[in-house]
Amino acid sequence: MKILVTNDDGVSADGLWILVRELANIAEVVVVAPDREQSAAGTAVTLWEPLRIRKVHPVVHGVETYAVEGTPSDSVLLALGSLIKGKVDLVVSGINWGLNLGDDIYISGTVSAALQGYLHGCPALAVSAERDSEPGFQIAARLATMLAGRFNASPPADNLFLNINVPNVPLARIGRIQVTRLASESHINTVTEGNDGKRNYYWLVRQRRDGSQGRKTDVWAVDHGHISITPLFTSLPTRTLSALLNNLCSGLLEELTGSAGREYHVALYWCRYHRNRSY
Repeated sequence: MKILVTNDDGVSADGLWILVRELANIAEVVVVAPDREQSAAGTAVTLWEPLRIRKVHPVVHGVETYAVEGTPSDSVLLALGSLIKGKVDLVVSGINWGLNLGDDIYISGTVSAALQGYLHGCPALAVSAERDSEPGFQIAARLATMLAGRFNASPPADNLFLNINVPNVPLARIGRIQVTRLASESHINTVTEGNDGKRNYYWLVRQRRDGSQGRKTDVWAVDHGHISITPLFTSLPTRTLSALLNNLCSGLLEELTGSAGREYHVALYWCRYHRNRSY
């Protein structure tokens, strides 16, 4: 199995390497990611100037790794169109530092990178964990790896694009893994204005909207301590999709709980230590 891993937080981000460390146990992993922070880049693609790529020393030994002077979508397009030879079986984007819920997905670089994989014929996962959540990062990495293994063992007839969000909750307190829909009107944008003595400047501020969301939404699930898995951009009939997801997610939480043999902070420390040595 060959997996392309990317993100929008940059090629040296902790979340990416915690994810790669787990995925490398079951598959050949290639990392192609932006060379710097690209959060909220959305689906932006660079068309009017050349893109440059450099091969970098991996944090996880043996993982072919490229840094792209471009957006998350650029990274996936370059990977699938040039850098990776042969078939890519799965595209995984993340682990994002912060949740991607509701209408946030439309500006998310993490989700957009996974979308490019899906649009080019690959099953895709966008994986995010709540900020400042060391347990969340390791839970998300293990969950993504389990899903990758299930994709490999029993490939679905139609490709799936799943958006995964993990709350800041210890594994023992995760309520369930819930298949959800996107919350609507989940965020609000405001503009703040200032003046530097020469001219006005503006900040765009994006915040979660207060108010209740339906029990079947991704926002509700995460707010109540559940892991949210949301299918995106699918053309499958509702019943077919429901049966497929129920089969895919059956027993995942029990398997996830049974795999928890290490302290979560160990993986994060490991990534920071090796990243500092490698770059």
